[in-house]
Amino acid sequence: MPYYGYGYGYGYGFDPLYLVIVIATTVIGLMAQNYVNSTYRRWSKVASDGETGEQVARRMLDDLGCGRVGIRGTSGHLSDRYDPRDNNLYLSRENLSGGSVASVAVACHEAGHAAQRESGYFMMKVRHALVPVVNFTQNIWTIVFLLGIMMNVAGLTTFAIALFAFSVIFQLVTLPVEIDASRRAVAYIERSGMSEVNVRGARKVLTAAALTYVAAALASVMQLLYLLARTNRNRDE
Repeated sequence: MPYYGYGYGYGYGFDPLYLVIVIATTVIGLMAQNYVNSTYRRWSKVASDGETGEQVARRMLDDLGCGRVGIRGTSGHLSDRYDPRDNNLYLSRENLSGGSVASVAVACHEAGHAAQRESGYFMMKVRHALVPVVNFTQNIWTIVFLLGIMMNVAGLTTFAIALFAFSVIFQLVTLPVEIDASRRAVAYIERSGMSEVNVRGARKVLTAAALTYVAAALASVMQLLYLLARTNRNRDE
């Protein structure tokens, strides 16, 4: 998260409450990341029904009317994603050619994002519309915020918090998009006749992955609430 270092000691020096928020959100984030990694490792050792992540994702895409979506490999661990700009799934090597329950789950999750676009899923449209806005506000809100503090201009700090709020909204919108993609993935795996082991494993892997998005959203919300509360407190003093 790019926000942990900002706002610390905001206003009139050191604020222990912000330190508590930083520690709490960091711990939650690390726990969520550790859980998804351990769950992925466990199910990456369990063989699927003989197909790779790419093969199952390709079949899912074709069955859901997304035949024009391509599948490509990408470097990195769990760097899988769907890019609507070029309409391609990018699967890490372990999930592209891997034949584990975990690789099938992750590949189908990304195919679920492609299916969202094909079906016109509303929350995905909202998330896509927010991307350029958030890319801008993430780069500028801390500068405006620090200028507001140094110049002692309340209007600037308020404006900075409003800019930061777009990142929070983006995190909250991302939650249903990710959960829905996982729901589509598990439903397809089950509907396609794959074994109960595949269904159960996919559900566990994707539930664990969803917790990382929950942790990120929680951290952003907690920081926004802190900034709002601190700003209001400073105005009353």
